[in-house]
Amino acid sequence: MLTFPILAPAQEKKQIDITSDIERIDEAKFPGALIMQKGDNQVYIVHEGIEMWCDLAFYYKKENFVKAYNNVRVNQGDTITMNSKYAEYNGDTQFAYASGQVNLRSPKANLTTDTLYFNRIKQQAYYRSGGTLRDTASVITSKVGRYFLEQDKYSFINDVVVTNPEYVINSEQLDFYSKSGFAYLYGPSTITSETSKVYCERGFYDTRNDNGYFVKNSRIDYDNRTVYGDSLYFDRPTAFASATNNIKVIDTANNSVVKGHYAEVYRDKDSVFITKRAVAISKQENDSIYIHGDRLVITGKPDKRIIRGYYNVRMFKSDMSGKSDSIHVNQETGLTQMIGKPVMWNGLSQMTGDTIHLLSNPETEKLDTLKVFENAFIAEKDSLPLVKGKDEYGYNQIKGNTLTGLFKDNALNQVDIVKNAESINYRRGDDGLIQGIDKGKSASIRVLIEQNQITDVYKYQQIDGRVFPLSKFLPEERKFPGLNWRGDERLLTKEDIFKGEPPFKLVKIEGIPLPEIEEDFFDDVEEGEQNENLPTQSEMKPENLKNREEDAPAIGVPVNENATIREQDSLAPKKPAKLPTSLTKPPKKETDSTDNEG
Repeated sequence: MLTFPILAPAQEKKQIDITSDIERIDEAKFPGALIMQKGDNQVYIVHEGIEMWCDLAFYYKKENFVKAYNNVRVNQGDTITMNSKYAEYNGDTQFAYASGQVNLRSPKANLTTDTLYFNRIKQQAYYRSGGTLRDTASVITSKVGRYFLEQDKYSFINDVVVTNPEYVINSEQLDFYSKSGFAYLYGPSTITSETSKVYCERGFYDTRNDNGYFVKNSRIDYDNRTVYGDSLYFDRPTAFASATNNIKVIDTANNSVVKGHYAEVYRDKDSVFITKRAVAISKQENDSIYIHGDRLVITGKPDKRIIRGYYNVRMFKSDMSGKSDSIHVNQETGLTQMIGKPVMWNGLSQMTGDTIHLLSNPETEKLDTLKVFENAFIAEKDSLPLVKGKDEYGYNQIKGNTLTGLFKDNALNQVDIVKNAESINYRRGDDGLIQGIDKGKSASIRVLIEQNQITDVYKYQQIDGRVFPLSKFLPEERKFPGLNWRGDERLLTKEDIFKGEPPFKLVKIEGIPLPEIEEDFFDDVEEGEQNENLPTQSEMKPENLKNREEDAPAIGVPVNENATIREQDSLAPKKPAKLPTSLTKPPKKETDSTDNEG
């Protein structure tokens, strides 16, 4: 790209070179002007690497200034071409002004506006009356725009809209690099398509490859899911999104939430993968069920949603909790399967077996049935020591092949143990002393529960049974084979689903720095002084060349005191600061780092 150095003060300024087929002078109407008109050829103007063509020109040699009318065309090397109805150019300051159907073209983009200012010394173009930029992928409109030729960068401000066949971006402030198609969004911004809507307050989007990276209050809205996270990555062609740190995925169709610190969302597959303190929360009336595992996978359409949890799974409800190696939840049938060394606690009672199932009503979302398959076992630690002053306790136990529990108003109300049922029950008097230990066998046993406490035990078709005094009940007979008391693992609060895990450390997120706010486009002129860019013959007025605060960016870091930023909603620090990295580089996609998993 051609660049034009600033002229040293002592350097002689070159005169504009202009030729035409027809020349005339009319001092009465146009004092000081050489009037040049198109004949067979257009008027041709050359100055310091810029070429201009027009049908009619007024050249003021003394001021080194030209006004061009009709079919105006401007070329700067092979980088910039501009067309307009009118243009004027100051050879001393290399400042140009164009109006009337202005069209500025660069190798990758095409800008149209009503009025455009062009400073060749700064190599910047500027409009504030509304403009439209067309590149190979999108159309961008805004009220205010500034083009930095050396960076091939456009800074758009106020009512910025990027329209693409697949999506629409709305933002208050956007930087766009036309060579790469990279867009940086600042302030409240949205990217809307038929299948999703992204919101962020700082973000990056590759308009050519349709992917982006978003930070600061970012979220993605799908038809039935909303994804929140400290940082989000989004790829439209593959319908993929990932999120890092403080993630929340809300399932509006099933009234559930999944949280964690790393997630992947595959929209076309209706699936979510989440890890790093992953927890799924399902609401049930005035309660919620929390499921935590090393990783959770959620798949299926809303009416056929499946939740799978793997490794070190914990479940918590206000009156019930549990653990297992893995878990499988079918929200269509209401079936929850706890697989691999499962254990559940209801009040002070512990239930174990080879597999535990919970069944809820899909319509009411209330818990209905609990089933324990093979080696069903209920145990409850006796409330007092066996011998006063000694730390030795007995365990009330019921075991059998299978267990079925019934819920009433979402609370466990009745438990039936069938086939080869056996029990050990420590009987105490009102004084708390052990009266005897009841040990027996039955075809089945029914347990009634109120407020998480066992109130009654009924034995059916008892085969064998005796009541032993404590002294006659040998220690080796006090526990059934298979008793594995895990009371110290019981979850008492929802925070206990993370109990025993090391402290978690969030990964460091690569953010998007605030943009540098360049010096104001127009140079400040003291009141009463003549603006060197404004000869008396110019069509512009002094107010045309004044900076206006309402047209300044609201977000960014001013490079110096000559850079204006809107004070009322500025997010910039009070003192100018240098950005740590270049904005011309795309941000890296976040990855799941186990090095930072605490």
